[in-house]
Amino acid sequence: MRPELRQLLTPRMIQSMEILQLPLMALEERIEQELQSNPVLELRESDAEDAGAVKVIDEPSAREDRSEDERPMVIKEESNAAEDFDRLAKLSDYLENEEFYTNSAANYRQQQSYDGERDKKLDAMTNTAARSEPLPEYLLRQWTFVECSPGVRAAGEAIINYIDAEGYLRTGLDVIQRESKTPLTMDDLNEALKLVQTLDPPGVGARSLAECLLLQLDAIEEDPDLSEGHDFELERKLIQNHLKDLEMNRYPQISRKLGREIADIKAAVKNLSRLHPHPGKLVGGEDAPPITPDARVYFDEETGKYEVEMANDRAPSLFISGMYRKMLKERSIDRKTREFLANNVRNARWLIEAIEQRNSTIKRVIRAVVDAQREFFEKGPEYLKPLPMISVADQLGIHVATVSRAVSEKWIQTPRGIFPLRRFFSGGTTSADGEDMSWDAVKEKLRVIIDNEDKRNPLNDDQIVEKLKEQGIDIARRTVAKYRKILNIPPARQRKEY
Repeated sequence: MRPELRQLLTPRMIQSMEILQLPLMALEERIEQELQSNPVLELRESDAEDAGAVKVIDEPSAREDRSEDERPMVIKEESNAAEDFDRLAKLSDYLENEEFYTNSAANYRQQQSYDGERDKKLDAMTNTAARSEPLPEYLLRQWTFVECSPGVRAAGEAIINYIDAEGYLRTGLDVIQRESKTPLTMDDLNEALKLVQTLDPPGVGARSLAECLLLQLDAIEEDPDLSEGHDFELERKLIQNHLKDLEMNRYPQISRKLGREIADIKAAVKNLSRLHPHPGKLVGGEDAPPITPDARVYFDEETGKYEVEMANDRAPSLFISGMYRKMLKERSIDRKTREFLANNVRNARWLIEAIEQRNSTIKRVIRAVVDAQREFFEKGPEYLKPLPMISVADQLGIHVATVSRAVSEKWIQTPRGIFPLRRFFSGGTTSADGEDMSWDAVKEKLRVIIDNEDKRNPLNDDQIVEKLKEQGIDIARRTVAKYRKILNIPPARQRKEY
C-alpha cells in the first residue's frame, strides 16, 4: 500500500454529467456554442435514414489516443451498463451540489462567416415572435397624446413609472411627490391620476381591487354595446360593500342587505367575473418558456406495447472535420498548431460521445418509467403508481443521482399529453386492496369526488375522508385539506351554490 494523488474527475466525465442534465433546448444552444468555438466540429444535415443521430466520422482513428480513464461511457443496450456507470456512481456524492463547465464553453467566442448558405440561427431569430411592449412604455406612449398642462404631464409620467406589472399604483401620491426629482404639486398629481386611470387597459392605475373593478365598469358603461345586460347599480354596490361576502360565498346575507333576489346577485356576479383583477397583465405579460419534449411515447398496435422514440430529429449530425484530421497527421505542421488541433478534436469527441450517452441514458430511464406506469397511459392519472428513483436506478444498474439528472427538466409527449418526466417519480400509499397508489393518483381521486358532489350541499373535508375510505384510501383530514389547497379547490362553504 502506498499513498498517491489521483484525479477523480476527468474533464470528460464532468462534461458527460453536464450534458446529461441539460434539457433539449439548452442542449441545442450548447451545441451551437460548441460549433462556433470549436473549428474542427461540423454538422451535417440529417436525412431520413439518419433521423438526426449524432455521428463521428472515422471512428476507429478517433479512439487511438484514448487512455484507460478516457474510455467512452456510451451505454450498451444489450448489457446492464454496470461497468459504464461504475465510475459515475463513485462521483455522485461529489457532483450532487456542483456545477461544471467545459473549457470550450467557457472560452466561447462568436465567429461568423458566410459560405453562401442560409444561417440557421439568423432564420430562427427572424421567425421568433417579438417581445411584447412593457406596460410603462405602453402607458407613456398613450400619455403623450393626453391634453394637459406641463405640470400635470410631468406628474402623470411620474405616476406611470410607479405602476407595477399588475397595473396597480401601490405607492402613495405623497411618496411620489417626495421622491420625484421634479417639483410636483398635489393638485397636479391628483388630476394626473384621474387622467392616467382613463388609459388603456381599463382599470390601470387603481389603488385597490375595488377601484380597479369600478374603473372597468365605468369604461363598460360608456360603450353601448358592452353595457347591454349590466345592472350597474347592483354591480357597483357589490364591489363597494360586499367583495368579502362574495369571496366567502355569502349570497343569502347579501340578498338580505340589498333587498335583491339571489338570482339577480348571481347574474351581476357573472358580469363581474368578466372583469380582470390584474389589468396590467393584459399588456407586456411574461412569455411562457417553450416546452420541447425529449421523447415521444406512443402505442404500437403491432407489438401491443408502448414504445419510446427520442427527439433526435432536432439534434444535428455532428462530426469531426476530415480536413483537420488529416492536417493533424501531417508532420509539417508546427507544434502549437498540432496541440491546438489535438485539443479541439478531443473536445469535439467528448461532446459527441456525451450526447450519445445522454440520449441512451434518458431513453433507458423513460423505458423503465413506461413499463412501470402503463396503467397511467391506458386509464388516466388515477392509476399513477408510486415510483421511487432508487428503484429505477437499481433496475438499470446506475446511481440514483444519475437518474435524478436524467429526468431533470425533461419532458415527454404521451397519448395523454405532455408531462414533465419527474412527475412519474413520486411516493405513495397502499390501498385497502393492497394496490400501490401514488399521491398524485390520490389527488386525482379527491378531485373527482369534489367534481361529482352535490353543489347545493358540498362535502366538507371529513366527508371527503369517508368517501376516500370507501375507495380503500385511508388518509387524515389535514392531508385532504392540504391536497385541496394544492389543487386550488376552495372549502365546502365557498363551493356551495344557491
